[in-house]
Amino acid sequence: MPTSTASTALPPGLGMPARTARWRPGLAATCHHTEVFASSAEASGAGLALALAIDALRAAAADPAADVPDERAWLWVQDKAALRLSGRPYRPGLPATLRHRLIHVAADKPEDALFALEEGLRCRDLAFVIGEIAGNPRALNFTASRRLSLAAEKHGVPLWLVRLDARRDLGSARMRWDAAPAPSQPPRWNPQAPGAPSWAAGLFRAHTFQPGQWILRDDGLVPHGRPHGKLVAELVSGPNASPPDHGDLVRRAGDRPLAAG
Repeated sequence: MPTSTASTALPPGLGMPARTARWRPGLAATCHHTEVFASSAEASGAGLALALAIDALRAAAADPAADVPDERAWLWVQDKAALRLSGRPYRPGLPATLRHRLIHVAADKPEDALFALEEGLRCRDLAFVIGEIAGNPRALNFTASRRLSLAAEKHGVPLWLVRLDARRDLGSARMRWDAAPAPSQPPRWNPQAPGAPSWAAGLFRAHTFQPGQWILRDDGLVPHGRPHGKLVAELVSGPNASPPDHGDLVRRAGDRPLAAG
């Protein structure tokens, strides 16, 4: 005769992950492979990737307010097409604490760029890796994307891969963003100075977070080049979105973490 079985609820965290959490700046990185889709007409993709990388470094630090800086080098890889479209990284425009630590690789072909990215991800002495690849080259297929994800997860080196003028193809990145420029707020002390870098950022794929649209702003650096501010955000579209509150945003002029041609 059939016997009845009592259903047992799974303990929290053992079932399928529910995408109920909302992404926000300052969260410890749980994803080591992120893609940022952007136009090559401006530096939004590289700028947002760098801002997210710095934010993840701060979140991972034992004491973000400590005066002991992270002196590890970081890697920036571009293929030939990306280099032609967006130009080389502009060192004077980088945060002061990152300028002397940049390792830049200009690859001739996408295959060479992917090789350099994977080798960089295998080096635990790097703080993070940023890549720029233009279009949808055949070399960047799902297998190549998966290799990057596995290398980043195995060695604990996060990757932000900027996809310039690319369509949303099949990939293994756990988080995928659309990036576009957004108006800067007026600087607090000098109305004639450039405003803080701002992005219209759309998270359209995430393993553990709900999708949404944000206005993200980088509040820059304080004197002596010591990281101080953090990435600030307004959720403008998505679950539980609230009206923008510009008064809560830090308005500070400082070095702009942007790539410039």
